[in-house]
Amino acid sequence: MGRARRLAGSRRVRIALNTVFVTGALTAAAVTALHFMRSGWPLASADPLLVVAAGILFLFAYAFKAWGWQRLFPVEQRPEALTLAAAGGAASVGGVALPGRFDEAIRIAVVRRLPGKKTAGLGAICLTLIVVGLLDSAALAPMASIAAAASHSGGVQVGFALVAAAGVAAAALVLCLPRIARLSFVGRWKVGRWLREHTACRRSASQAWLLISVSWALRGVAVFVLLNALAIGGSFTLALAFLCASAASASLPIAPAGAATQAGAGAAILIVAGIPKGDAVAFAVAAQGLVILVGAIVVAAAGIWALIGRLRPARPAILT
Repeated sequence: MGRARRLAGSRRVRIALNTVFVTGALTAAAVTALHFMRSGWPLASADPLLVVAAGILFLFAYAFKAWGWQRLFPVEQRPEALTLAAAGGAASVGGVALPGRFDEAIRIAVVRRLPGKKTAGLGAICLTLIVVGLLDSAALAPMASIAAAASHSGGVQVGFALVAAAGVAAAALVLCLPRIARLSFVGRWKVGRWLREHTACRRSASQAWLLISVSWALRGVAVFVLLNALAIGGSFTLALAFLCASAASASLPIAPAGAATQAGAGAAILIVAGIPKGDAVAFAVAAQGLVILVGAIVVAAAGIWALIGRLRPARPAILT
């Protein structure tokens, strides 16, 4: 065990792991690009300026999501925002092949591997991921309400209403969690005392909620821009419906592949809205592919930055 720990702490081993990490992200991006080159890139006939604009919006969405996640850690334990953004990007890339919910394991691995503050334990990271999931639901509640009101299908309305109700319940749970952790009978248990020490305060949770809501709003705008880039048409409400359906499908505990499940759910909503099946599937694949591509870029940037930090010689101590 001691030898394994020394090996894990070796500078050369860390550099090698970071190199593998960056290479894997670039390989995933290359494989995705080759797939679209063979089967046809759905955005081939799209307006390139609008596609670039959508990609930039997705990039900022990753950033705001990372800033929101960062607020859930104690100040002295907060990882770097770039590390958290890379964790989100790696989860998106991993969703190409891995089943749903495996993305959480990828996020944990990235946060613990990339440089930054290592004081947050595994349990604390898992707790923040649970809260982030709840805040995702809370951020989607207004969008789901709008989509439900605009839909003409009873089944779709019920589905979006359930998503909105779940979001309201999730928001209430997050805001009440600090008070629940301070209850006397909760403190009798070891888990309760741990929860009291690691739960973010209501102010930090509210800040995280706001930042994560901005992230989802940016994603909604990006989807709307992509709809116009492909000349499919549709309103901003349709973009919100597509986004809510894709996000709701991501919560499934078992799925053949996270990205495929989200693309399928989004395409189904477009088909219900009257978009031709071929165009709906092409758009869903293109949107998911763009999210994955931007995520791979974020992962590669974080990995390169980590390599630069590892290879940079340490500054000599200044004696005073």
